[in-house]
Amino acid sequence: MAMESSPEKPQPLRTVATAVKGWVERLGWVWVEGQLIQINRRSGARTVFLTLRDKLGEVSVSVTISPLALDAAGPITEGATVVARLRPTYWTPTGRLSFYCEEIRAVGEGMLLARLEQTKRMLQAEGLFDQRLKKPLPFLPSAIGLVTAADSAAERDVIENARRRWPAVPITTAHALVQGPQAVEQLITALRRLDNDPQVDVIIVARGGGSLEDLLPFSDEALVRAVHACRTPVVSAIGHEPDSPILDLVADRRASTPTDAAKVVVPEVSEERQRIEQAQQRLDRALDVRLRREYEALTALRSRPVMADPTATIDVHTDKISQLRDRAWRTMSHTITSHSATVEQLLARARAMSPRATLQRGYSLVLDGEGHAVNSVADLDPGDDLLMYVADGQVVVEVTDVRPSEHDHPSDHDHQGAER
Repeated sequence: MAMESSPEKPQPLRTVATAVKGWVERLGWVWVEGQLIQINRRSGARTVFLTLRDKLGEVSVSVTISPLALDAAGPITEGATVVARLRPTYWTPTGRLSFYCEEIRAVGEGMLLARLEQTKRMLQAEGLFDQRLKKPLPFLPSAIGLVTAADSAAERDVIENARRRWPAVPITTAHALVQGPQAVEQLITALRRLDNDPQVDVIIVARGGGSLEDLLPFSDEALVRAVHACRTPVVSAIGHEPDSPILDLVADRRASTPTDAAKVVVPEVSEERQRIEQAQQRLDRALDVRLRREYEALTALRSRPVMADPTATIDVHTDKISQLRDRAWRTMSHTITSHSATVEQLLARARAMSPRATLQRGYSLVLDGEGHAVNSVADLDPGDDLLMYVADGQVVVEVTDVRPSEHDHPSDHDHQGAER
């Protein structure tokens, strides 16, 4: 009921604020439906701030929730439709109206997206989306395997575009349901059959788009694991840009549409011919440049003097060798002459000092019977046989008399000897 007030009897602000708080909180807990358009979550914070917007009206409110309550709802992303149990609260000191959320749940597409997000995180944690596991596509496949619905637009798009680009490319098609409860089983069976075909070098899984519910088979965990186990490279061509199924993450290559898949897998024959022609032209130019360079180098070699007269260099070195040989002979002759003169001088000195030279000057050498040189008359007795060496021979003499010299004079010693 309205509060009584007038300019003469106004109500205190605290009274009005308290009344507003009572009116607001009298609503209590209420379940509301809305679209989650913003999640503001800070690491370590005890409160998460959400923004909910009505699906039809231009109405949005700020909501606070604990991290535990938000995590209990599973992986909810922005844009999901949710139902939340809220309680409005009026903060009296600031006059601020807020909503506290006790529980939140994803519904409709939001619930599906949350479930898919949970599956995606589990498979990512196992490493199924690792880029290092992606297999390269062949340049020109021997045969293309195609998994799609029978008589579908996706099948026609792939086949027509692939053969338009490379008319001779073989395509092996394995039909399967692409939506409904039996789709996953048939898709896995078709995928394995093509993977076991030794002629198939690449497999395309194609569908022409659809709603989130229609594309659920392509996010099924069993199909994702089957694609991961394939030995043959797999191209995902679901043709649904806004919401990519999990198959796009595990496939070796993602194509935006079935038409794009044909372009990814099959090269354009006209473009390849053009590349070959360009490569041939580059090769011809490279050969011409190389031949011209080698010809110029050969011409330069042939123009050198040594090529014009190969013996010229030999003649030059022959003259040098002759000059060096003459210098060597002159040096050797000079050395020999010099050393010969030195030897003659040394020989003359040796001869001058030898006993034979003394004998040739008229002296003699006297030896006793024991071969000892006789230096004194005291060593001789009459009757001793002596051997006397002279310049031209030997003389055997006998001592008949020994006469000591009265005067010790060198000349006397020189002429001292034994008499016959």
